[in-house]
Amino acid sequence: MTSNTTPPITERLKNTSAGNSTPTGWEEGLQQLVLKQELRHQVLANICSKYQLGSWDQVVSKTHMSMIHVEDQSRLLYCEVPKVGCSNWKRVLMVLAGRATSVLDIPHVMAHFKNKLRKLEEYGPKGINQRLNAYTKVLFVRDPFERLVSAYRDKFENKNDYYHSLFGRPIISRYRANPSLEALRTGDGVTFREFVHYLLDPQRPVGNDIHWAKMSTLCPPCVIRYDFIGKFENMNSEANFLLRSIGAPQNLSYPDYKDRNPEDERTHSSVMKKYFSQLNATERQGVYDYYRIDYEMFDFPKPLQDLH
Repeated sequence: MTSNTTPPITERLKNTSAGNSTPTGWEEGLQQLVLKQELRHQVLANICSKYQLGSWDQVVSKTHMSMIHVEDQSRLLYCEVPKVGCSNWKRVLMVLAGRATSVLDIPHVMAHFKNKLRKLEEYGPKGINQRLNAYTKVLFVRDPFERLVSAYRDKFENKNDYYHSLFGRPIISRYRANPSLEALRTGDGVTFREFVHYLLDPQRPVGNDIHWAKMSTLCPPCVIRYDFIGKFENMNSEANFLLRSIGAPQNLSYPDYKDRNPEDERTHSSVMKKYFSQLNATERQGVYDYYRIDYEMFDFPKPLQDLH
């Protein structure tokens, strides 16, 4: 880990300001964001060093960059963390790349499966190094408990044949006493507690998944030096400040809408607490221990009072 923890984009953000001696509006928000970025990077550097989680000087492997999307027009690298606004970020990247004229015209299936965005791992060594050194590298993160509940609601409470079959059936088979034949056949109806038992089981009956994998593993920031670390909780303001700083078109903003199961209430703190109230103290602590590095690395407060 190098000693300089200040990301290059901080200087660019500072230069975006009008430089008034008594900042208001845009300039005040910009100054606050610069301070937040500096603090987040300092905390990150301390945790990387504390746990010896890697170095910004080490060779970046295919695994490290498997979630990173490339947008060459704006010289942007975006690391996708599922359940952290990634559908809308892909829409933004498609508009930046000229593959769409408006983020509002891009259906969910197109954003995820027909976006024609390239991954960083698809380039040769020279192209990879060039982009890692010269492009703005962006990562957005979210409170891990809220992200986990969001993933559970999306994949197990709503109809999803793929997840119910691949994950639901083995979860029900292993963690439910006397499951019905119908539940074993369909994988429908996995409870949150059953899902948590699967998550915390070292001998899981089925592997992990990117929708609840640790953010520090998906986009390892101790190996790849992200210039901008944004938070889902402030997504609109932080995403739009970022877009202005990289020179995105003035009419392009991060879209604030939910296109999957739009009738469902969004997963926020009070929704998360309802789900975690279904668990006992040992289970809640187990989930916190599982995501502890994410909590420390990205400086999220403890989500529940009884955790230690």
